[in-house]
Amino acid sequence: MMDYLTKESINNFISSALKEDVGNGDHSTLASVPKEAKGKAQLIVKNDGIIAGVEMARQIFKFFDDDLIMHAQVDDGAPVKIGDIAFTIEGNARSILTTERLVLNCMQRMSGIATYTRDLNDLISHTEAKLLDTRKTTPNFRLCEKWAVVIGGGKNHRFGLYDMIMLKDNHIDFAGGIDEAIIATKNYLSKKGLNLKIEVETRNLDEVQQVLHHEGIYSILLDNMSPSELKEAVSLIDGKVVTEASGGITEKTISEIAESGVDFISVGALTHSAGSLDLSLKAVDE
Repeated sequence: MMDYLTKESINNFISSALKEDVGNGDHSTLASVPKEAKGKAQLIVKNDGIIAGVEMARQIFKFFDDDLIMHAQVDDGAPVKIGDIAFTIEGNARSILTTERLVLNCMQRMSGIATYTRDLNDLISHTEAKLLDTRKTTPNFRLCEKWAVVIGGGKNHRFGLYDMIMLKDNHIDFAGGIDEAIIATKNYLSKKGLNLKIEVETRNLDEVQQVLHHEGIYSILLDNMSPSELKEAVSLIDGKVVTEASGGITEKTISEIAESGVDFISVGALTHSAGSLDLSLKAVDE
């Protein structure tokens, strides 16, 4: 399990999301459904894709009502098709109804991200390049979105601003240049006693060469470079640091970019542009 997927972080997310949705009570359910009523529902898949969020659904049900019983028919990361049943849930009918929308919101979004991630991964599977996500996520939903990327076969970049140094173009410009930004960063890390990886964004081969003059750099981000420029950069770097391609990468360009020899390809669209998989939770006769 990824470092950010702790019991505390998951429960904090669920608690906040339920507070947002339920507020002072699910009055539609409280008004119409008897307190002791029992029920059963099944999650129906309405699009082909990759399912994600099954474990999150289990955690939501457990958090809200530990007596709910969930039976999963598929695991996270499994391919699904229209008409498949992902899981059944049974127990107190009020609990099922109150948690329904949160479960669907999480799973539909996570499944859409996992599906898109798998699609892009398939396009670069003939290379050694690995697919990375970014911080271009929905506020307060990053945990689920990054989890979905991993379920879809991608890898997480840094989770937030605190767990890695990334000197991007604006940092470099405000600092006065690449050399100034790197030197200041190393001084800062030493002073604070922090052991964080350093990645530096570059916009051309001259900047790549500048970064290579410095020791202790973990990776170089090759931003908005053409496949031919990427090949030159990879050759120039020659394995001294990790390489990452980024910027405007689409389904049409990702294969050629991967063939340039870069180690990683970061794609913001994994989390900011992926659609949702259509899912529906329906009551069934017991």
